[in-house]
Amino acid sequence: MILIRLALSLMVLLSALGIAHPSEPMRIGIARLTHTHVHWLFESEKRGEVEIVGIYEPDEALAARYLAQYGKDHALLFDDLGAMLDEVEPEGLAAFGSIVEHLGVVEAAAPRGIHVMVEKPLAFSVEDAERMAELATGAGIHLLTNYETTWYASHHEAKALLGEGKAGEVRRVEFRHGHKGPALIGVDDEFLSWLTDPDQNGGGALIDFGCYGANLMTWLMDGRKPISVTAQVAQLQPELYPDVDDDAVITLDYGDAVAVIQASWNWTFSVKDMTVYGTEGVMFADRDRLDLKDEEGGVFSPLPVTPREAPHDDPFALFRAVVRGEVTLDPTDPSALENNLTVVEILDAAWLSARNLDPVSLPNNRH
Repeated sequence: MILIRLALSLMVLLSALGIAHPSEPMRIGIARLTHTHVHWLFESEKRGEVEIVGIYEPDEALAARYLAQYGKDHALLFDDLGAMLDEVEPEGLAAFGSIVEHLGVVEAAAPRGIHVMVEKPLAFSVEDAERMAELATGAGIHLLTNYETTWYASHHEAKALLGEGKAGEVRRVEFRHGHKGPALIGVDDEFLSWLTDPDQNGGGALIDFGCYGANLMTWLMDGRKPISVTAQVAQLQPELYPDVDDDAVITLDYGDAVAVIQASWNWTFSVKDMTVYGTEGVMFADRDRLDLKDEEGGVFSPLPVTPREAPHDDPFALFRAVVRGEVTLDPTDPSALENNLTVVEILDAAWLSARNLDPVSLPNNRH
């Protein structure tokens, strides 16, 4: 009985201090609905780890569609981000607007001690990324970045096998990420309008899909930055994307290894896969599959892929676990801030290389 009373007293104290009990879902707010990956959060809420307590979206028609689709109360909706954060006081905030809006989200959340998760990439300029990191570090909040490919169990199996020396030393990694293009796959108008605006998205396919390979390679290389970045971009469908690239190839030179990132809005099908060439074998991984070919050649042999366990199987479950102190991310983790600062450096260098048609060296240390 004494233990029960102590537990109840602790719960009351935590409540009074505004600290959630570890078993309670994380109260999460949403900043904008113009990125359709927000459906992921609405679906994830059904798991019970998070609870949506407020939505900032000034586009009333867009907000009405989501509220109706998911049976949400209109009282959750705010047309001012600061007002939403002050009234509902969420533990975490998930950003689903344009990439350029990410900085403003962190500027609003950090002084209030609210943790943030943004959709990939963290930013498209080093200046914005470093300012976001400065704000997050100064306020003591977590700042995570979500990529679909983070949740592929095949990628984690491949990383573990590399750590065991299964394929030898990494020499070359090829990434393919893309689809037919946002216009042809029919994304919502609100999404398409900023995705194809260089001021809002920073570019086209290079930013949209180039970030995946940069993120994964930084993880596979245990946080090492490339020595140089070389990129080429093309505009194969200018009638659909007059202001941005729709095809990009980025090459990362590590001295002892090379990564080739193919990012395109011109694939005939949706693709997110990687091929790792090592000194003793080759691994191929996509969403559900991992294959290995040893140095003797022959055919690829399928390897078992074990589904990830909670909270490592869902972005918002992991966000909650990190905020609650149940999980500590390694700086090289695909979701971690340090990894994603490197991603932005790579993207920034890729744009400079594509403009000048020359390789761009990366500094060994951030300024």
